Amino acid sequence: MRKTILPGLIIFGTIAILVRLFYLQIIDESYKLKSENNAIKVVYEYPERGYIYDRNGKLLVANQPSYDIMVVPREIKNLDTLEFCKLLSITKEEFNSKLKKATIYSPRLPSVFLAQLNKKEYAAFQEKIRKFEGFYIQKRSLRDYQVNVAANVFGFITQVNQNIIEKNPYYRPGDLIGKQGVEEYYEDILRGQKGVKRIQRDKFNRDIGPYKEGIYDTISKQGDDITLSLDIELQKYGELLMQNKRGGIVAIEPKTGEILALISAPTYDPALLVGRQRSKNYTMLHNDSIAKPLYDRGLLAEYPPGSPFKILTALIGLQEEAIDEQTTFFCRRGFSYGNRFMKCHDSGGFSLNNGMYSSCNTYFANTYRKIIEKYPKPAYGVDAWSNHLKSFGLGNFMGYDLPQGRRGNVPTSKLYDKYYSAGGWRSTTIISNSIGQGEVLMTPIQLCNVMCAVANQGYYYTPHIIKKIKNRNIDPKFTTKHQTTIDQQYFPPVINGLFDVYNKGTASRLQVQGLEICGKTGTAENFTKINGKRVQLTDHSIFVAFAPKDDPKIAIAVFVENGYWGARIAGPITSLMIEKYIKGKITRTDLEKRMLESSLEKEYAKVISGQPFSINL
Repeated sequence: MRKTILPGLIIFGTIAILVRLFYLQIIDESYKLKSENNAIKVVYEYPERGYIYDRNGKLLVANQPSYDIMVVPREIKNLDTLEFCKLLSITKEEFNSKLKKATIYSPRLPSVFLAQLNKKEYAAFQEKIRKFEGFYIQKRSLRDYQVNVAANVFGFITQVNQNIIEKNPYYRPGDLIGKQGVEEYYEDILRGQKGVKRIQRDKFNRDIGPYKEGIYDTISKQGDDITLSLDIELQKYGELLMQNKRGGIVAIEPKTGEILALISAPTYDPALLVGRQRSKNYTMLHNDSIAKPLYDRGLLAEYPPGSPFKILTALIGLQEEAIDEQTTFFCRRGFSYGNRFMKCHDSGGFSLNNGMYSSCNTYFANTYRKIIEKYPKPAYGVDAWSNHLKSFGLGNFMGYDLPQGRRGNVPTSKLYDKYYSAGGWRSTTIISNSIGQGEVLMTPIQLCNVMCAVANQGYYYTPHIIKKIKNRNIDPKFTTKHQTTIDQQYFPPVINGLFDVYNKGTASRLQVQGLEICGKTGTAENFTKINGKRVQLTDHSIFVAFAPKDDPKIAIAVFVENGYWGARIAGPITSLMIEKYIKGKITRTDLEKRMLESSLEKEYAKVISGQPFSINL
């Protein structure tokens, strides 16, 4: 038995080795491809990116041809550098720098020498390319924008860096990738699949045809088209209204969570980040630390929500049974607590309805106090209040399909225990939370999502910019309903109060004939540091709304930085946006003209110069 085991193992091992050698040498030629790398030229064929459409089928982003000059440093021979530089309008120093960079990457592998030539530049170079041995043209496609708006939604295309190449083997030097906006989030869908051709070379480095008759070649596959939920006409109109202003507008369809408009002001023409001037233009936009055109205020700017937060104070008060519809508080031009006083512009008795449409600070301060003091300890009350807020998607990233975002801030008892000694604070210590002037911070998209939940009477869908993807399904998380902690029965009385904001409240001058709009004005105090000192700037103007009251089609939040009170700038913009979307035309042309001509540039100039501010003008 033992005599047969050893020979058997030897025979088995020999057979296994022979089978493996046969597989590697005859069947699998991947190693042969690598060993013959010097005799095989690999050429990539880059597909067009998928097209982008708006919700109504309008083409927004297409493609245009672009040409990169590639270089293989060790193949450069007898180059007339001066002629080469003159033809491409570059300096000798730029030439040396680019060639050095290419050589460091690899002397024998191709890399991008000069990217994104247009048709005219390509034609001039192609005519003389035979004189520039070691250089060749790589055709790619760049974006061709059909509109000059929504730059923050689209994002842009840029070359991959070494870090991306190391993380993802799909990309090679010179490849393009989406950055920011939908170009980044849907990169894998939009980019398509590049094709590969292997060309055999002879000993003189001349191309002699496809390697192995092309059996290893693959064809490129164009990226899939996507349809956005964006209404491009509404987007255009919103960007027009926000000229010479800073802030953000977000409009969402409540029943679906589809984003109808996502506006950040100031903005820029997306075409600026296409072509050979892309890098120069990007640097210009990036270095604008005052206007910050690359900063998406709709997703990133965290503001105190001001009076629109009273909507949540009322809903939580009802849910916690701290108040009911008939609960009345008396206001004497403000709310007294200890030796402090929260001012209010009204006086008299206020219940839920007139407290909402009059925006009485005293009513909501008392409501907040009763919420917190319902519990044996303020910490328990604050955490209960905080959990209700989080159920509206506040205090966290919302999960939408855009790569940028901020959490905002929803304070808990831990925050106040940190600020004050444990147990050394109570409801009145943090009473400013009641009117959206405390530690609560929201982004415009978060506040708009709150209005969706109110319009839907208790639920919302994760906001998203995608409507349809060719040949694919959208992420199911965008069709999953999120329920708030507020029972449905408590929404109608709050909605009635918001309806009366337009009928007889703080927005009564902003009515749209034939439209029932529910909304809330807001004015948020605005502080910054100038020369190391805390300075109060002109208030932010805020407005939130949805319409129509029954079967809402649009919810919207508008923030205008330094825009005075809510009904002055944000309110008119909101009502114009709603009318534009639902009616398709504007009837109040005088209001439209005033908003189009209004400018807050003088207010922003004061921040730069350090001039004194006039508050609540």
